[in-house]
Amino acid sequence: MQAIAQTDFNFPQQTAVYRGKVRDVYTLDNKLVIIASDRISAFDHILPKPIPHKGAVLNQIAAHFLSATTDIVPNWLEATPHPNVAIGKKCEPVRIEMVIRGYLAGHAAREYKAGKRVLCGVSLPDGLKENDRLPSPIITPSTKAMEGHDEDISREEILSKKLVDEKVYEQMEAYTYKVFERGQQMANERGLILVDTKYEFGIDEKGNVMLIDEIHTPDSSRYFYLDGYEKRQQNGEPQQQLSKEFVRQWLIENNFQGKDGQQMPVMPDEFVQTVTDRYIKLYEIVTGKKFDRSGYDNSIPAIEQSVLGYLQKV
Repeated sequence: MQAIAQTDFNFPQQTAVYRGKVRDVYTLDNKLVIIASDRISAFDHILPKPIPHKGAVLNQIAAHFLSATTDIVPNWLEATPHPNVAIGKKCEPVRIEMVIRGYLAGHAAREYKAGKRVLCGVSLPDGLKENDRLPSPIITPSTKAMEGHDEDISREEILSKKLVDEKVYEQMEAYTYKVFERGQQMANERGLILVDTKYEFGIDEKGNVMLIDEIHTPDSSRYFYLDGYEKRQQNGEPQQQLSKEFVRQWLIENNFQGKDGQQMPVMPDEFVQTVTDRYIKLYEIVTGKKFDRSGYDNSIPAIEQSVLGYLQKV
């Protein structure tokens, strides 16, 4: 199986390129071309071997949910001419991530366990257990750091520091609640619970607030299985998650957690195949669509031609 480890394109009108942990972002005059590679990261490190089809899976999940929410909020995406490619409007990113939580999980659960009852300016009731449903969804924004880690911030701090215009923030807030509600409905229809997620917004050339980046992918969201959720909560058992947690678990079992002095293990080919199969299963559960792994050419020339073909048409 082929896998896309890296790209090095030079498209017409290209002005910049940024390579993230997983995606390569090409900036053109008025568009972004994002290539979802098959790189996989965990513990803030990129693993040595890419995972065939992973990029296509995540890119297509994001496209599926962006398409399903256009009646709520305008978004940046214009086309996916190849399963690994997303092309859309270039926007000025708002450097605030809108994190929304429907359940007490992850970072919020750790803060709560440490005794905090106010998270990003939002008060939480006493008596909650990890993974309990919250009385209503809460927004816990974070700063989007250029370097280092993102940090929690409250609505009040965002507005008092004038990090975002108040009208823009209110628009982002309204969109966040509505898109999350749609995401929860769609997850429930697939036998899942959308626990929490994050959204990123940008401003287009006309000053409109746009939803950008990916949404509702297992890399940006936490999902529980709906079946058995209540019983597991009552028994104090961990919830079944739909995520790449199994990859982190394999790394831990092989003595790697991203700490200084630890050697990154190399996945055997059999486990790489297992990871590919898990990502494809994940796609099919989340979207309800069949993933055809033999139905497209994921070679570098094929990706380049798909982008060039689209750009020539527009």
